[in-house]
Amino acid sequence: MLNRRHIRIKVMQSMYAFKGTESDDLIKEQKFLLQSLDGMYDLYLSLLALLTELHKKSKSHNQKLQNKLLGTAADKNPDLKFQENQVLHAISSNTMLKDVISSQKLNFWDLEFDYVDLLFKAILKSDIYKAYTEEEEPNFKRDKQFVIDVFTEIIAPNEKLFDFFEDKKLTWIDDLPVVNTAMLKVLRKLKLSSPETALLPDLYKDEEDRDFAIELFKKTFLNNSKFAEEISKKTTNWDSERLASLDGVLLKMALCEFQKFPSIPHKVTINEYLEIAKEYSTPKSSYFINGILDKIVKEYQADNIHMKTGRGLM
Repeated sequence: MLNRRHIRIKVMQSMYAFKGTESDDLIKEQKFLLQSLDGMYDLYLSLLALLTELHKKSKSHNQKLQNKLLGTAADKNPDLKFQENQVLHAISSNTMLKDVISSQKLNFWDLEFDYVDLLFKAILKSDIYKAYTEEEEPNFKRDKQFVIDVFTEIIAPNEKLFDFFEDKKLTWIDDLPVVNTAMLKVLRKLKLSSPETALLPDLYKDEEDRDFAIELFKKTFLNNSKFAEEISKKTTNWDSERLASLDGVLLKMALCEFQKFPSIPHKVTINEYLEIAKEYSTPKSSYFINGILDKIVKEYQADNIHMKTGRGLM
């Protein structure tokens, strides 16, 4: 689920929030980082719980229609495609998923039913739903495409849901794009014969990625003053406020990768932090960071220090 860039973003956020010195509690700060990373998985699970609640809502909605005393013929025979959607049924009936959602207390949609109602009504009014109900005999493939379309066009872009997640946990806003992409990847791969574990992907690609997150934070944290001093020598003509901002954090993290991660090529590090700067910092930040890092790399190469080995890690 996590990629290296998002790991770097999480480390950046933790370093930016940290206002102390190397003498402060590293274990405490590292724990905060790991909790922030684990929070991404909680967001993913809460979205699956939301799909479960929407599926449940479709059943109760149809039941209410059928029980209407003065119901029309259409009410007495509602379209059941949403209710009988095989993908939603696979999600709702997944015992492993239900257990982990319950243990993490992530099915908060019972209390936040307004959002379920809001999204359900939006689905019923959509062209996606209209086209789906007009299908004569939906199959698993068509059921899956319906869920993907609903998630992509109705759930993911919903502004009120976005605001809700922001209020629930501030870091989830930065996590949403990655988690939404992961959700779609899981849904697209889902088959009728898929095991229950298919809905529960690993947070990290492998242990190396988790180690990378810890080591990048720890080594940047422990060398904060050293990196700041090295950067200041290369930025005498720049506003000191810029170095105290997010740009300074990104430069320190890049220096950490230059010096402490010999298997990551200089070019990979520079490109990653330029992209992060474009998304999270000022319009001029990427030019500033590129200029400083390029100067530092050329000096390292001229002095034959902090040389890179291996094929590198993305």
